[in-house]
Amino acid sequence: MISVDSLTVEFNGSALFSNITFNINENDRIALMGKNGAGKSTLLKIIAGVNKPTRGKISAPKDAVIAYLPQHLLIEDDSNVFEETSKAFGKILAMKKQIDELNHALETRTDYESDEYSKIIEQVSDLSEKYYSIEDSNFDAEVEKTLLGLGFLRSDFTRPTKEFSGGWRMRIELAKILLQKPDLILLDEPTNHLDIESIQWLEDFLVNNAKAVIVISHDKTFVDNITNRTIEVTMGRIYDYKATYSHYLQLRKERREQQQKAFDEQQRQIADIQEFIDRFKGTYSKTLQVQSRVKMLEKMEILEVDEVDTSALNLKFPPAPRSGNYPVIVEGLTKKYGDHTVFKDASLTIERGQKIAFVGKNGEGKSTLVKAIMGEIDYEGRLQMGHNSMIGYFAQNQASLLDEDLTVFQTIDNIAVGEIRTKIKDILGAFMFSGDAIEKKVRVLSGGEKTRLAMIKLLLQPVNLLILDEPTNHLDIRTKDILKDALKAFDGTLILVSHDRDFLDGLATKVFEFGNKRIKEHFEDINGFLRNKKMENLREIERKGVK
Repeated sequence: MISVDSLTVEFNGSALFSNITFNINENDRIALMGKNGAGKSTLLKIIAGVNKPTRGKISAPKDAVIAYLPQHLLIEDDSNVFEETSKAFGKILAMKKQIDELNHALETRTDYESDEYSKIIEQVSDLSEKYYSIEDSNFDAEVEKTLLGLGFLRSDFTRPTKEFSGGWRMRIELAKILLQKPDLILLDEPTNHLDIESIQWLEDFLVNNAKAVIVISHDKTFVDNITNRTIEVTMGRIYDYKATYSHYLQLRKERREQQQKAFDEQQRQIADIQEFIDRFKGTYSKTLQVQSRVKMLEKMEILEVDEVDTSALNLKFPPAPRSGNYPVIVEGLTKKYGDHTVFKDASLTIERGQKIAFVGKNGEGKSTLVKAIMGEIDYEGRLQMGHNSMIGYFAQNQASLLDEDLTVFQTIDNIAVGEIRTKIKDILGAFMFSGDAIEKKVRVLSGGEKTRLAMIKLLLQPVNLLILDEPTNHLDIRTKDILKDALKAFDGTLILVSHDRDFLDGLATKVFEFGNKRIKEHFEDINGFLRNKKMENLREIERKGVK
């Protein structure tokens, strides 16, 4: 058992949270929830030992292993994928090497009666007990299984890590964490860089193989599928629910209704007391009663209602100018990078007003086709844009393309033209940038804030073809829901590249699946696609079993 005891974190005299206490037990799968800025990532870093609290402590058994996957990380570039992942077993292999060295020393020494010889025997005995208590494993086989589950190909194993994007490096680090079989796994937004199949594999691993898990995630489906406990961080304290995320939302609603009822009742009582004091103040015959009520008010502990995040993201896309009937027509499209074929002879037609999802494993060509549509890369075959197609494009790295030296206000002021310039503060307010926040430099914004700012830039001119490549990365659950509602109401054509099942559910009405150098059209929503995909996977396993 790992315990969090009276944890307090203060910044500049203001408490982020105070006297937080809870235990983490084996088989706990905890969702850490709360609004942006509540302190979720800070709490995770303290449990991981990365940060120190102002007061309080984390207590864990001496041999407990706590593994932490942050939102952003850098790994060294001195090895290939398989070698880097195998570092998960570094301590075990180092232990075996030390045992061999100590045994060699015992074989070569002759001072059998010395204290030094006895110490070596004791060391060998302690190390051997630890080493042989570890489950006998084929380390290479475990590395291979984990890498394949997280979406790597066997041909990737020998490639240097420096050839991979940040998202794929995150997967390498995740693989190392899972292979260590830690007592507690701490995950901060682990699904941001995973495709749908890899997320399903990770869910299965965490449910069936992990000991204890704490996760911060905006992916509601992922959180619901893996957790059995929810800890909410709000107003400097925590509420601990033995419930999944969806059940927690209902319990939280009931809790706040009860708090509001008690608060309202207390306010009525205070008003009645204050009215009596004001009415009879200075009346000699009521002096003792007035004094009694004044003391009563002074001693009264004022009830609080937990904050509800009332900042509204009033997201509405401008009306879409009418385009041709077919905004995108692709025929016999092939894209190669040297000897590597991304897709071959791909054909698809997108009709005006359709809402389309591009899904498939990373590296299968989703973003490549988007870049072809945008005219950013060359290709073989025919790609025709429809009449009057006006494209709005949100790339995966859109937030990182912002000028970090500008303020939030300057970022929008620099591109706004015409009448919209008079409404910049209103627009920023609708996206939860208000007060002093509009003068913040872009460089100090969180990932979610940068994503929202990049989204504002996209909304400043009317378009009829929206192409969004992983728009929900770094958005919290609430902001993501509001964006989803706005996209449902968008009257133009929508192409969504996303791994987020909950976001795609009820939004995309057709799915294009990228894989095996092909693009396959599915005339169904994401839930229908996933049902059929699981059936296909079962048939593939059966076919492999027959060989």
